[in-house]
Amino acid sequence: MNTHKLTSQVLPFIAIRSLASGLLSLKTRTRLLPQNNPIRAIARIWQLSLFAFLFQVSLFNVNVQAQRRKPPSGGRLAVVVDERLAALRSTPQLTGQLLRRLGRGRLVAVRGVKRSPDGVVFFLVNVTARTHGWIQHEAVVSASRQGDEQKLIGLIKGSADFDRIARARIFLDWFSRSPFRAEVLLLLGDTAEATAVRLSLDASRRINEGEIRAGDAPVFSYFLNYSGLDRYNRQGVRFIFASSTKRFHYEGAAWREILRRYPRTSQAIEAQKRLVELAAAVPEQ
Repeated sequence: MNTHKLTSQVLPFIAIRSLASGLLSLKTRTRLLPQNNPIRAIARIWQLSLFAFLFQVSLFNVNVQAQRRKPPSGGRLAVVVDERLAALRSTPQLTGQLLRRLGRGRLVAVRGVKRSPDGVVFFLVNVTARTHGWIQHEAVVSASRQGDEQKLIGLIKGSADFDRIARARIFLDWFSRSPFRAEVLLLLGDTAEATAVRLSLDASRRINEGEIRAGDAPVFSYFLNYSGLDRYNRQGVRFIFASSTKRFHYEGAAWREILRRYPRTSQAIEAQKRLVELAAAVPEQ
């Protein structure tokens, strides 16, 4: 069993139990004080503050558990790749009642298919054990459905910036044996490096150099803590910072994976060029 994972799950509940026990003890003791005692009023404020804190912690834990939900069952597993079309409806029609919108990366279980009178194909999908509905079939892909990897590659190439990176990540996670992986890895890496130019400009505009000089932290740490990098980080895309030019660069993991796993491909030649350019741009790394 993963001890770190177990600890991270158990410790919050131990903390909640300790705080709840303290809250109950505080409430019991304040009942013994006279009504006009000022300590009783202070204790009451502490009780309300602790209650509010415990309520927020409980909401946080519910949210974390929801994010760890198991994949839905009851059909062929698929993943949402085009959130623009991912409207879950009560009937297989574009005018059907909207039940909810599904975000990119959401897993569904496909259990049926139907074509609407206007020619649009819908999948009947399970989202959770209690939630199901109809979704336009172009919104999802499945590793077990013929043609879906080519469909997703076309969507990746038609996307830009973060959308391309997020969809490329879905491809790499789902199509582990695809002959197109080297191509997608190169697309991901090149898109990340192109995105680094815009992120560098955004960070330079938002980071106040006067505040930096007034603080003790290294300059590069302000840039590498820039919040604009967060969503890329969650996709497994990391950036490094060239202090001499004050520019971000993609750190090159996708290019190195191409060299390691697909050394005989044309993409490997391009990946090697990118890594040489990266070493020249960030010599301090």
